[in-house]
Amino acid sequence: MMTDAAPAGGATPAVQVSFEFFPPKTAAMEAGLWQAVQRLAPLQPRFVSVTYGADGSTRDRTHAIVRRIVRETGLTCAPHLTCVGASRGEVLGVARGYWDEGIRHIVALRGDPPAGETRYQPHPGGFGWAADLVAGLGEVGDFDISVAAYPDVHPEAPSAAFDLDNLKRKFDAGATRAISQFFFDVDRFLRFRDACDRAGIRGPLVPGLLPIAKFSQLLSFAGRCGASVPAWLHQRFEGLDEDPETRQMIAASVAIEQVGRLRHHGVDEFHFYTLNRAELTYAICYALGLRPQAAEAAS
Repeated sequence: MMTDAAPAGGATPAVQVSFEFFPPKTAAMEAGLWQAVQRLAPLQPRFVSVTYGADGSTRDRTHAIVRRIVRETGLTCAPHLTCVGASRGEVLGVARGYWDEGIRHIVALRGDPPAGETRYQPHPGGFGWAADLVAGLGEVGDFDISVAAYPDVHPEAPSAAFDLDNLKRKFDAGATRAISQFFFDVDRFLRFRDACDRAGIRGPLVPGLLPIAKFSQLLSFAGRCGASVPAWLHQRFEGLDEDPETRQMIAASVAIEQVGRLRHHGVDEFHFYTLNRAELTYAICYALGLRPQAAEAAS
C-alpha cells in the first residue's frame, strides 16, 4: 500500500510538490524510472507529469507510462500534450482517450520543433499555439490544465511583454496553473511573478526546479530552452566533472538554498524536473518538511 506523506510531527504539509518524468528508451532506463517513482510516490505529490516527444515520437511510451503510474501507484498523473506533429482531431483524440481512462490532468504545451527543424511551424489543421490547445481541451472535458511559463523569456518570443501576453492568453483560455521553466536566479523569478501580477495574470505560478545531476547536462538544457545560468553557479561546480559525490552535495545545497528563499517569499508549491532520478529531489523535499508516513501507521 502506498503511504501518505506527512511532515515531522504529523501536521498538514506546508508545501505541495509535483514531479516530472520522461518515457524511458531502454529496459535499464525503465528500471531507473520505476525506482524513482517508487522512491518519490510516498511523498504524495499533487500530481506527476510525463513528457511527450516534440514530434509525437514518444506518444505510445508516454501513454504506457501514464497507465502504469496510475495503475500501480494511484498517483494523479498529468501527461504532456503538444500541438506538434498532429492534427486537431488527432490531439483531441488523445485527450479523449485520457479522459475515458479517468485522467483529468493535462500539461498543455506548444511543443518544440521536431529534430532537424530550427523553427516551430503549426501543423496544417492542427492547434497553432498552447492557448489554442488549452481552449480545445475544454471541448473534451473539464481538465485541470498546467501550462508553461518562462522567467527568462521564451527563446522565440520577440519580447518579454509578448511572452507575458501569451501566458495570459493561456490562462484566459482555461489553464489552471503555470509551471515555470527551470531557473536558478530567485530574484529573476520573483520579478517575473510581479510582472505577471501587473499583467493581470491571476492564476498560480509554480516554480519549476531542476536538481543538477550533471553541470554539463544542465548547460545543454539551458542552451536549448533559453534559461540563464548565473556565474556563481558555474563557480560552485567548477572542477567537479569527475567528482560525483561532491557534485551531488553541492547540487543539494544549491537547491535547498533556492527553495528556502522561495519559501521566504511566500512560495508554497514546487515542480521538480526529476530526470527520472529520485535522490536529489527527495532530499530537497525532505528539506521542505515533507516526510513519508511510516508504513505501519498507514490505514
